[in-house]
Amino acid sequence: MDYLYERYIKTKKQREWFDKIDALAGGFAKRADTYDQKSEFPFENVEELREAGYLSLTIPTEFGGEGLSLYEFVLLQEKIATGDAATALCLGWHLGCFLELREERTWDDEIFKMLCEKVVHDRVLVNRAATEPATGSPTRGGMPQTTAFQNGDKWIINGRKTFTSMAPALDYAIVSAQVGDTGKKGNFMISMKSKGVSIEETWDTVAMRGTRSDDLIMKDVKVENNALVEQDRGKSELPKAWLLHIPACYIGVAVAARNEAVHFAKTYKPNSLPGPIGEVPEVQRKVGEMELELFHARELLYNVALRWVDEPHRRMQMGPELMAVKHVVTNAAAKVVDLAMRIVGARSLAMSNPLQRHYRDVRAGLHNPPMDDMVISTLAKRALDK
Repeated sequence: MDYLYERYIKTKKQREWFDKIDALAGGFAKRADTYDQKSEFPFENVEELREAGYLSLTIPTEFGGEGLSLYEFVLLQEKIATGDAATALCLGWHLGCFLELREERTWDDEIFKMLCEKVVHDRVLVNRAATEPATGSPTRGGMPQTTAFQNGDKWIINGRKTFTSMAPALDYAIVSAQVGDTGKKGNFMISMKSKGVSIEETWDTVAMRGTRSDDLIMKDVKVENNALVEQDRGKSELPKAWLLHIPACYIGVAVAARNEAVHFAKTYKPNSLPGPIGEVPEVQRKVGEMELELFHARELLYNVALRWVDEPHRRMQMGPELMAVKHVVTNAAAKVVDLAMRIVGARSLAMSNPLQRHYRDVRAGLHNPPMDDMVISTLAKRALDK
């Protein structure tokens, strides 16, 4: 067992799942560059995770799922990301939906049970579709321009969603929309096979290319009355702890970059030196800095995740801490990748070298929610309001 992970695996169940995912991550790493360079969705990776039962990881045990905790979720997500970051980020959105719904139980029980059982038995993929061109990140609180109006016993939905991760592979999307003329927001569960649903291939980013976060288009999509699964809940909702899958993903990218740089330092022997460059003090300093950044970031990530699990009575007060984890970990991950590239040097920029992909992918973490400015502002307000 890699010493980076040994300290965080606490139970037999966690070890069994970790070993299962560890065995798959190596294959993901071998295919990662191909998916990245072709900007293709990693269908093969997702199919292997399907076969392993991973899609049911955070489904409640009462509905046939694994019922794993936030702590276990982020542990496994990090490991997947060491193989392929796009695969990890995609599955994080799917699993995060169900972890949130399991903990908050805001849906009608029968509807939630139905969707859970579809995941368990039919292995469907689900993601929220909330981002729009006019509103930017949904964490900023903008009202969606997508609309839902009642027509008899149906809802008619029209709109466009951007950054719809897993778009080519999704079975269901949970779509945010304005509900009629109420001025309120609701979420609708929509089958991707519904008439009027289409995908526009707009994903031309340099990072996380395999997520295929294309635009979701809805034109006069008709859904049943019970497709309205959530309505505005005010400010009493729990902090979104499931979003820790984001820093877990990017610290996984950093671990992969660290491993690449350490291997290079151990094996590269220029004829100007008596041994490998890992014997050079400056290289050792950079390796030490990577280790320190990883230790700091991962301790914060796993300790906060564990507190969420072990101290449920504190969850309502943990919002700023969860936000701080994302800020610290994603910025640390970017620094680790930069250090790794400095160790490897110009070779790290070769398209055949995975470090250039890690560099591009890790930058995406800075633009996932919550944004750095929101984190700093939230922490400042908490301090000043006390």
